[in-house]
Amino acid sequence: MKKIILFFALAIAVSTQLYAQKKEIPSAKPGVKYGKEIQANKAISVAKLEKELSSKNTFNGKIEGKVVEVCKKKGCFMTLQRDGEEPIMVRFKDYGFFMPADIIGKTVVVEGVAKRKETSVASLQHAAKDLGKSQAEINQITQPKTILILLLMGFLS
Repeated sequence: MKKIILFFALAIAVSTQLYAQKKEIPSAKPGVKYGKEIQANKAISVAKLEKELSSKNTFNGKIEGKVVEVCKKKGCFMTLQRDGEEPIMVRFKDYGFFMPADIIGKTVVVEGVAKRKETSVASLQHAAKDLGKSQAEINQITQPKTILILLLMGFLS
């Protein structure tokens, strides 16, 4: 009986691992939607987002921006370009989907909730590691930062 239970447990573990390995992130193509179904209409620019957040704490809506970086591990976050400032950190609600690595340099429309948030040294270092930064670059992160973060519900490439 123990052998049968062990066999089934092993079979489930192997099939789960094989399924996880086959689940690849699709290549970015124009018009591909990730997460919640969204449309590109009424999206504001990153510059306009800056103005919106200067008068209120959060913004809930669509933003159009250029992707600067994508998490190299599995596409679990990306950043959007800002003029003269740190990029906007874009994370995904409940890790419901992941970013294709080849989306860097492309303009996307994202929808979610944006706000400024103080981020710990540990979180900043973890993100730097996931972006493939060198250990020397990671070690230079010694202070928390207030960054602009967007919790994403969906995006359109």
